[in-house]
Amino acid sequence: MHQLKLAVSGAQILFVAFGALVLVPLLTGLNPAMALLGAGVGTLLFQLVTKQQVPVFLGSSFAFIAPIIYANQTWGMGATMFGLFCAGFMYFVFALMIRFGGIEAVNKLLPPVVIGPVIMVIGLSVAVVACQMAMGQAGGQQVMDYPKSLILAGFTFFVTMMVTVFAKGMMRLVPILIGVAAGYVLALMMGLVDTAKLINAPLFAIPQFHTPEINWHAALFMLPVAIAPAIEHIGGIMAIGKVTGKDYTQTPGLHKTLAGDGLGVCFAGLIGGPPVTTYGEVTGAVMITKNGNPVIMTWAAIFAIFMAFFGKFNALLGSIPMPVMGGIMILLFGTIASLGLKTLIDAKVDLMNPKNLVIVSTVLTTGVGGMLVKIGSFSFAGVGLCAVLAIILNLIIPNREHSESVSS
Repeated sequence: MHQLKLAVSGAQILFVAFGALVLVPLLTGLNPAMALLGAGVGTLLFQLVTKQQVPVFLGSSFAFIAPIIYANQTWGMGATMFGLFCAGFMYFVFALMIRFGGIEAVNKLLPPVVIGPVIMVIGLSVAVVACQMAMGQAGGQQVMDYPKSLILAGFTFFVTMMVTVFAKGMMRLVPILIGVAAGYVLALMMGLVDTAKLINAPLFAIPQFHTPEINWHAALFMLPVAIAPAIEHIGGIMAIGKVTGKDYTQTPGLHKTLAGDGLGVCFAGLIGGPPVTTYGEVTGAVMITKNGNPVIMTWAAIFAIFMAFFGKFNALLGSIPMPVMGGIMILLFGTIASLGLKTLIDAKVDLMNPKNLVIVSTVLTTGVGGMLVKIGSFSFAGVGLCAVLAIILNLIIPNREHSESVSS
């Protein structure tokens, strides 16, 4: 009976994480089944490394949406998978830094003035994609009826916004799920859902695996992208610790949680799923239910793995019309950018300080403007370029208060 209760709680956790979990593959063209499999196995690998001590469920990371889209268009799926696999090693670098230098070593290399604008770029760099999908466009071409697309996207956005602002209890944790479901129902009523694939899909199906291709350009492009979610991981572990009243940064230790997450990222990338990260929604669910037993996350992981082989379900996800996802993305990507802004505000970053102003301005302009650095056949752009620029500028520009720059 006790295990049954834990299993039900695990199913609830998966429900809470589900909307965001499958949203990333739906936006990037990856297989949702692989996202579920990557999240399930990734969570189990995390629990193995941390000896099942931390109540964390690992789901798809939003930080990689723009880089996956760019890498897929530039180098193809196989190379993108290799890049995502390599991104996991950045977590091991941070784990070693914390193991031997403490959290101070990470804070020195990646202060809020570096992390904040990089997170803002992660959200803003794909703003154009969100608006195009909401208008029923793909690659600049109108693929769905424009007025109907706007109605569908607007309705989905409105429902998601209302749930985010006014809902209480468990409903507050699943605004994306409710928004997508509402948008899907309206799309059905408008005759915009292709139900043929859903009807013809098998009940159970083995997910289609894609073979990774070694491509060091894609790997070097993806490595810096992992900086933001790795820092997010540290915040996530501290947050769940506050909820349960335990200090997971000491036991099992941040170096072990980072290594566990990194292992999950490597596995997810290897099978063609999006990299995984800790979920704030899950932390919220633990806070509301007051149940921090890590076994719940084990059950959630098992259910996620099972869902990966449910063919009908994955066909259902694939039948969601593009404007529904566009309506969600408008809110979602703006939220990510807002989190970057919140990082700067919470840390009281002084933008009158010339050093801070240079870092934030450079990162936002190069990131949103689409700056591309080419060295021979190697090209560097997007979030990765911004992160490296921010780190270099932070290290080479001396710390001077803005008052010093004004002559007396």
